[in-house]
Amino acid sequence: MSELTHFNDKGEAHMVNVGGKPETARYAKASGTVVMKSQTATKIKENGIEKGNVLEMARVAGIIATKRTADLIPLCHPLRITSVEVDLAFSSETELQIEATVAAIDRTGVEMEALNAVTTSGLVVYDMCKSIDREMTITNVRVEEKSGGKSGHFKRQLASTQSGSHVIGKAL
Repeated sequence: MSELTHFNDKGEAHMVNVGGKPETARYAKASGTVVMKSQTATKIKENGIEKGNVLEMARVAGIIATKRTADLIPLCHPLRITSVEVDLAFSSETELQIEATVAAIDRTGVEMEALNAVTTSGLVVYDMCKSIDREMTITNVRVEEKSGGKSGHFKRQLASTQSGSHVIGKAL
């Protein structure tokens, strides 16, 4: 088993010292899915949700969440984020795909920031649509790709994905 870096020799939680690590370009992409009723998806596509434009609110919330990750996840380092993109698109009549890409030049990775963006975007979709669809599910949140730092490049293999169509483009 590998050494648990967020605990000291006494088993106490601590923030890892990254001061001696070099700053490198960091990149991460995460994705997730919000599954909903087809009627809910139609209302979102037609901008018919009375609370406002669901996709744009979810996008902005994901960007904000990226920048606030260190405030929410214990022991996460505050990072100097250089870019964030949150894309939302329907892959079927009941599935909204969310994809977040985050970049930074820093001493530690941005996977948590990308995951936080996806999750928060999904939560905003749920919040804005819960009055018409309480059965929505936020699912398959995962890191798709990351690069930078000592551990190098990681890209999820297609065979290990849980859903056949999760590649998305720009929002509708």
